[in-house]
Amino acid sequence: MCGGFTCSKNALTALNILYIVVAFILIGVAVYGRASALVTNLPIIGGILACGVILILISILGLIGAVKHHQVLLFFYMLILFLLFLIQFSIACACLAVNTEQQEQLAEQGWRTVGNELRAKVEETFHCCGFNDTISEKDPLACNDRNRTCCPFSDPECNNPCPSCMPKLQSTIDYAFKLCGSIGLFFSFTEFVGVWLTVRYRNQKDPRANPSAFL
Repeated sequence: MCGGFTCSKNALTALNILYIVVAFILIGVAVYGRASALVTNLPIIGGILACGVILILISILGLIGAVKHHQVLLFFYMLILFLLFLIQFSIACACLAVNTEQQEQLAEQGWRTVGNELRAKVEETFHCCGFNDTISEKDPLACNDRNRTCCPFSDPECNNPCPSCMPKLQSTIDYAFKLCGSIGLFFSFTEFVGVWLTVRYRNQKDPRANPSAFL
């Protein structure tokens, strides 16, 4: 019977194994990005690694609780997973609800925060100069490179002025928000399924155990 004790145990075990696999993928992506210098922002690397490690710890807690039918471990696993569901669901909805104006404001804050080296990489990759028209001429480095295919607005000899970066980044930023929101929403529902399975499994009796030993 699929709704029985064994089915709930196997489903919860499989779900936690899936979480462990996802966690190792996150850690692998972070390590690869750091080793290959694809990502130069260390806080992003640290955040991905932290998510992977936390997910592994939670999954191990749920896996042990599922295999041993341990009431205390299952309770804390259920509680932590529910809190993660609330946080991730809220963040995912916020990502999907962000409009174009809010995206530009967040992107501009990030642009002002990062160093000149990262700005230069963005300007070189997208062939643009500065974030928008108001701060285009304040950015050094790549904007002043005479070997570029375009040049700053302030250059009087320029026949091909560089556009600002925000219009070129808009589609990329919008795609990133929608992708993160969609993935976060999907995994938040898997966490809700995990909470539901844990509640159901925790309240079921192990047919092989002594009935008096069930809490």
